[in-house]
Amino acid sequence: MVKSMKILKLFLKSIVFFSLFFLIFVSVCFIYVKVTPKITINTANNITLYDDNGIAYFMGNEQNEWTPLDEISPYVIQSTIYTEDKNFYHHFGFDLFRIFKALYNNISTQTTSQGASTITQQYAKNLFLDFDKTWKRKWEEALYTLRIEANYSKDEILEGYLNTINYGHGKYGIENASKFYFNKSCSELTLAEASILAGIPKAPSIYSPIINLDAAKKRQLLVLNSLVKNNIITEKEKEKAYEEELILIGSTDSDNYDSIFYYRDAVLNELKTIPTIPNQYSEIGGLKIYTSFHLDLQKELDSIIKDTFPEDSELETASVVMNPDNGEIMALVGGRDYNHSSFNRAIHSKRQVGSTMKPYLYYSALENGFTSSTSFISERTTFPLENGKTYSPKNYNDVYGEKAISMATAIAYSDNIYAVKTHLFLGTDNLVNITRRVGIPEEMREVPSLPLGTSEINIIHMAAGYASFANQGYKVDGHFIRKVESGKGDILYERKDEKNLVLNPSLVYILNNMLTATYDPLYIDYNYPTAISLNGKLTHPYALKSGTTDGDNWNIGFNKKVLCAVWVGYDDNTSLTKSDYKYAQNIWYKTVESYEKDMDEDDVWYEKPSNVVGMFVEPISGKPLTNDDQNSKMMYFLKGTEPKGNEPVFDEIENN
Repeated sequence: MVKSMKILKLFLKSIVFFSLFFLIFVSVCFIYVKVTPKITINTANNITLYDDNGIAYFMGNEQNEWTPLDEISPYVIQSTIYTEDKNFYHHFGFDLFRIFKALYNNISTQTTSQGASTITQQYAKNLFLDFDKTWKRKWEEALYTLRIEANYSKDEILEGYLNTINYGHGKYGIENASKFYFNKSCSELTLAEASILAGIPKAPSIYSPIINLDAAKKRQLLVLNSLVKNNIITEKEKEKAYEEELILIGSTDSDNYDSIFYYRDAVLNELKTIPTIPNQYSEIGGLKIYTSFHLDLQKELDSIIKDTFPEDSELETASVVMNPDNGEIMALVGGRDYNHSSFNRAIHSKRQVGSTMKPYLYYSALENGFTSSTSFISERTTFPLENGKTYSPKNYNDVYGEKAISMATAIAYSDNIYAVKTHLFLGTDNLVNITRRVGIPEEMREVPSLPLGTSEINIIHMAAGYASFANQGYKVDGHFIRKVESGKGDILYERKDEKNLVLNPSLVYILNNMLTATYDPLYIDYNYPTAISLNGKLTHPYALKSGTTDGDNWNIGFNKKVLCAVWVGYDDNTSLTKSDYKYAQNIWYKTVESYEKDMDEDDVWYEKPSNVVGMFVEPISGKPLTNDDQNSKMMYFLKGTEPKGNEPVFDEIENN
């Protein structure tokens, strides 16, 4: 009882304070909105994206898609109003009763779980390019709410809201949503269909009936109950609508692939990082965004992914195809099916990269005097560490050569022992320094296991790092946007590419040639190259490295024309089965081969630098050829560093 009285007193004091503040606020704002120009509200979500040829491939709220209010099903209008804002036609943008009610409930429960946004407030929020939750943004949204109410009728506001609100799966506006979910115009929606759609905007990723039908039905029941409570429908009509079987389409006639929305989301994510873009759509009349999007390549990647995985599998993927010369991302997939999961793994997730970390290590080794033939012994090894601790890594399937192997062989087999020996020999800071030099921003610990990929890195960051190998030493940033214009044609942003040379081109050439060993049959010996199954399938040369952990599988490969990075795994980090490890490789090789199908081999590989020489050696040991050797392989070296046959194995140096 005492606690209830305290809450009531606090609530009453809050009402008095809030009322006085609100009256002052409204008075000031009323004067403000009367002297400011009328804002254009039909620019909400008005974004057009253009591909690399300047052809529009995504249009948000365009005027020709606008549906007049009198052509929208009354069920949609009623469901929306009585779910979102039942006093819509009776307030001036803010519902004071709902505000006080929400305030009381939040004080009582000591949470902020209940909100009181009106339809006009939500519409005002959609006029901004992002949804910052700062006090400055809330103030701006409040002013926009008043400006909308002062300049537009309630019907105009409701019409604009219904034509621009997000209904999930990249569908903005009731007409687009209606066609997507039910393959019909919004004027034809039944009560059951309308009440389902009206429940989605609160949380599209939760209440989409395609993503979670149970959650959508619970939300639908709330919508229907609000209609009954306000005497819009009867209890019998509610039950009939709730029990009506929904025939969900989940596509439109114009949608022949859906991964375009992953790319679109990545573009909009980058847009937020550009400081020259104004915050409000109404200031600029919408946006025209020119991107590096390659339509045919995106369709091909989407098709390959759909054909690769079993339908009942819960495996997910992130895939990025980049122009390594400048970092432009030409195609991107953030998951297998945007309609079932709009979470974009390509831009928002970080995963352990496994042995795809090793090329950074081996470039560092080349900088520190190693060559393609530098050898360590492949054998089970326990490494003594500080404080009396030890580290005992293992090779895949516990396979060891029990002999000295060259760096090229270590790359072909992805030998973990060789990698850790190199890492500790150079010093654990060397690998971290190289990743920073090529632009990988993730923090990494200088630990013995780092070259085995125990750090979590974003796939775009990994692709951009590999681009420094693919473009012969230049650092680039993975990006999507070339230019941004306002709806009025003013240039708001234009990218200026600046390439900085951060790696030695000659050493990069040597490394790239070693990375072709991963599918080269000349390296079949006591083990098989990790990508030997691709032998005979590739019609162009590529530098390639795979990476595996218990829950991750990567393939990153490139030549000078294209770079493709593919990750496969489970969102919940479930361990991969042996059969799961084939998918990333299949997606990778089919994608790059499709992109380069009309290119000549001479156009995609690298010209040998003048200070690099080629020499035939025995591939496994890297030693000069003898009469007893049956296989020979051309390896590359800086002039003067070619093997002479008497070089010691590094293990022997350490033991002296």
